[in-house]
Amino acid sequence: MKSIDVNVVKNYLLTLQDSLCAALEQEDGGVAQEKWYRDVPVTEPRMQGAGYGAKDAKQKFREDAWDRPEGGGGRSRVLADGNVFEQAGVNFSHVHGKHLPPSASAHRPELAGRSFQALGVSLVIHPRNPYVPTSHYNVRFFMAEKSGADPVWWFGGGFDLTPYYGFEEDAVHWHRTAKAACDPFGPDYYARFKKWCDEYFFLKHRNEPRGIGGLFFDDFSEKSFDHAFSFMRSVGDHFVPAYLPIVQKRKATPYGERERDFQLYRRGRYVEFNLVYDRGTLFGLQSGGRTESILMSLPPLVKWRYHWTPPPGSPEAKLYEIFLKPRDWLATEAT
Repeated sequence: MKSIDVNVVKNYLLTLQDSLCAALEQEDGGVAQEKWYRDVPVTEPRMQGAGYGAKDAKQKFREDAWDRPEGGGGRSRVLADGNVFEQAGVNFSHVHGKHLPPSASAHRPELAGRSFQALGVSLVIHPRNPYVPTSHYNVRFFMAEKSGADPVWWFGGGFDLTPYYGFEEDAVHWHRTAKAACDPFGPDYYARFKKWCDEYFFLKHRNEPRGIGGLFFDDFSEKSFDHAFSFMRSVGDHFVPAYLPIVQKRKATPYGERERDFQLYRRGRYVEFNLVYDRGTLFGLQSGGRTESILMSLPPLVKWRYHWTPPPGSPEAKLYEIFLKPRDWLATEAT
């Protein structure tokens, strides 16, 4: 029987979480942690102010290492009330159990009854300035096993962008970087996984996409473990160069109460998607995951309005008219 070394994936994901936190702390104006606590189970969060050991409480992630009674655990890191990021969360988890939760076996009924391991890093950033887009990112590995049979495994992940006030040059940069992550692995990968992202991050009850898309892939085990793992790492390593240049370009843009109000309204769509459709949220809740870590993706402030539409010709209307439509952004670059 074939064997898979899960520790190889785990070590990459742990290092990835560290590098993401360091990059975001630096962008927020702080200095990256010299050392993170690791693999030390706690019953109470290790939090001192907004970041243990932090000189400036607004610029540090705080970590909460946790155990899952059914098997596994993780470490959740949140930067709250930052200079640039109103809230940013970067979570690592490695959970395992004797039986797959319904959300995992719904699309693969032949796996029902197998034990499982699920590892991943997930990131959600809610910026302070409405001209900086929200972003979500995730890379993950899943394996289901039973005695006497080869393990069934796959990778998944991707990243997507949710602007409030869109800029075509930002959208082109985002998708150009997404394509660069895909090109070494297959000539059709970018088109395939962009389309999947557009379809996945769609609010059916609103009949609108959540944002301008990016990449989304799941159940990915093409060619070999080494090929699939390398592709996941490429996606994982391209998020920072895709997102941070946009943050740097927009974070000092002046804004007022109108822009902030629209940002909070549009955040409502983000909440609706995560609680109604998102597979990761459903899997985490159904598998007995840590609720605080699972719901870390939700913004700290949000609002809803009854039957509201933006005034015609307004900057807010432009988001709906130009950006909240599936589009070949790289064709825009070529024109």
